[in-house]
Amino acid sequence: MNSLFDKDTWQEIFGSISQNKIRTVITIIGVLWGIFLYIVLSGLAKGVDNGFEKQFERISSNSLFIWSQNTSIPYAGFKTSRNWDLKLSDVDELKKNIPEIQYIAPRIQRGNFGSSGANVVKGTRSGTFNIYGDFPILTTISTKDIYDGGRFINELDIKESRKVCVIGERTQKELFKDNINPIGNFIKINNIYFKVIGIHKYRDEGGGSFDDDGDIHVPFSTFKRIYNTGDYVGFLLIAGFDDVDIIAVEKKIRTQLKKIHKIHPDDKQAIGGFNLGALFTRITSFAKGMSFLSLIIGIATILAGVIGIGNILLISVKERTKEIGIRRAIGASPNHIRKQIILESVFLTIIAGVIGIILGAFVLYIINIATEGSEIPFTNATVPISFILGALFLMVGLGTLIGFIPAEKAISIKPIEALREE
Repeated sequence: MNSLFDKDTWQEIFGSISQNKIRTVITIIGVLWGIFLYIVLSGLAKGVDNGFEKQFERISSNSLFIWSQNTSIPYAGFKTSRNWDLKLSDVDELKKNIPEIQYIAPRIQRGNFGSSGANVVKGTRSGTFNIYGDFPILTTISTKDIYDGGRFINELDIKESRKVCVIGERTQKELFKDNINPIGNFIKINNIYFKVIGIHKYRDEGGGSFDDDGDIHVPFSTFKRIYNTGDYVGFLLIAGFDDVDIIAVEKKIRTQLKKIHKIHPDDKQAIGGFNLGALFTRITSFAKGMSFLSLIIGIATILAGVIGIGNILLISVKERTKEIGIRRAIGASPNHIRKQIILESVFLTIIAGVIGIILGAFVLYIINIATEGSEIPFTNATVPISFILGALFLMVGLGTLIGFIPAEKAISIKPIEALREE
């Protein structure tokens, strides 16, 4: 322990390093490159993971969309290219037969999938907007931020088929003057007056939502009566429980719907779908794989660099054979020389590690600044302190172990033989 803070020991260490400046710098670069790669790659993986989590934070990560399409295989007396529709009764059937389903939000719309939107008028202002018929359960699966003073559709709106609506931010800007609060005001949707009960903020929901900042939401029952759509459903937004395999759930949903609507079991075209849960799982798996790869690359590079430090110290020991012999002859103990060599190895490893960590953190900082506010799904590329300290301790451990090789080589030198060497 005394040798750790001994001035002469550190003078000898710095003297040894100064005699091999170029080799020492090259070796340090090799070690710091390993931890630099580990930090940057791990940070990038975390940034991707955070980015997609942020994209999906407003909608259940274990959810999917289902809609009807024309059949491609004739079945049960029906010809190919049959047009069929989802029904409200499908919701009860799916929930009854597939216990892995937590929530189902039936939705119906005008203005998406090639259909024309609704003409909306307020005084002298007008525009065409997407109209959705929704149930309150929608906000359980897909969060809707409503401005203070307003609300979303509730069960009483559904039961009484109220003519109320929740409008988007763009709808507000296009239909209302800046000094007018839309809440409580009326707008005309296809010549029918609707009372505005809320304004929803626009949030990008990761590409999984069909909504935008101009959408208008009305009670499903009201939409059904106005457009005379009966029990027709445009599409289903379905959320599974957090611990279920959403891909397996989707297969069960497709099988059940085919059974209900007499669709051939092998018809892959009849039911359209977009599985957000499967996409989220793939993204998460990619981020985890990238983190693991960064760990492997980092350890391998660090190990190669540490071995390089060991080789430099072996060369240093060989070049200092006579010096070590003299020190042994005048009373330097083998333990003192061993500690000096190991301490030199650990010192070089720590210096390389700290520089690598600083450079890696700087690069992640630049990347975070460059991607801030962009549409790239990338947020807060960081590496936990515990991971960084773990990598540093690993480097110190490897540096200590590799230092034993030249240290044992040094103490194996016999003073008489070293003094004879020219």
